[in-house]
Amino acid sequence: MTRVRRTPRFADLPTLAGRDERHAWDVWGRADELGTLNLIGGEQRRAAADAVRTGEMISLTLPLNEPDPGLFDDRGLYRHVIEDTAAGHDDKLDGFYLQGSSQWDGLRHINAGRHGYWGGRSEDDLATTDVLGVDRWAAHGFGGRGVLVDVAGHLDARGTPLAPDQPVEITAAMLDEVATAQGTEFRSGDILVVRTGWTEWYRALPAEHRARLRGTIGSGFACPGLESSKDMAAYLWDREFAAVAVDNVGVEVFPVNPDKGFLHRRLIALQGMPLGELWHLPRLARVCAERGHYDFLLISGVLPLPRGVGSPANAHAIV
Repeated sequence: MTRVRRTPRFADLPTLAGRDERHAWDVWGRADELGTLNLIGGEQRRAAADAVRTGEMISLTLPLNEPDPGLFDDRGLYRHVIEDTAAGHDDKLDGFYLQGSSQWDGLRHINAGRHGYWGGRSEDDLATTDVLGVDRWAAHGFGGRGVLVDVAGHLDARGTPLAPDQPVEITAAMLDEVATAQGTEFRSGDILVVRTGWTEWYRALPAEHRARLRGTIGSGFACPGLESSKDMAAYLWDREFAAVAVDNVGVEVFPVNPDKGFLHRRLIALQGMPLGELWHLPRLARVCAERGHYDFLLISGVLPLPRGVGSPANAHAIV
């Protein structure tokens, strides 16, 4: 596919009033509710089908009861209730946090302070309407060409493995280095998937070690992730990624460097970009390495939940 730019360059986007932060609120109009998913249409989906070579389907998400015991003190594990019926069984979940496992952060999740949410929406807009719910993504359809950038695999092969419990910044230059080594070319509307190896490392920890990590985010927790700077926001926007998913806790590196800023705020509130967290990628990485291709058709079953702030990813790669 010939690469034709469909959005203004990051450097040409306007800035917020009184802040040196660029926003894309006018790219698709202030009434838009899809954000960068606008970059995936019929042409991109047809092209994504070309990445399917074997038809093998690979889950990219953790079981809903993981991470176990969970990473946040205020997010307990759901209660799964199975009820008997005359014909068999029904079931329900109580206390189910939609962003507790492999997930997408929606456009209601993060604001840009006093400037509001995607498109400049206010808290009152969100409280009184269904605007920006994840059901908008579900109605549009969440799927297209996925591209894996296997940072962990690349560094392992180089003999400099990524430390999963250290705040290693994955820079734009590193993403390009890995993509080049893989022979991966990005296209407008791609869904970028980045492997750090964090979920694999976490799952292999003894139960007592996992228990010690609970509640430490913001107070000692560290893991590799995307650099949180404005340069990274520009990189992701200028390559016209439709979404970004990482196999770590919060896409960006932890702890967040306040001098560089909060990538979540830049990407979600100002650029309208869906962010996936806690994805599970070892099988995908192995298959991509074996076949020598790191692109695939990615399909994600986002919940059609009005006013939904986030959603389990329920994502699959078809390779």
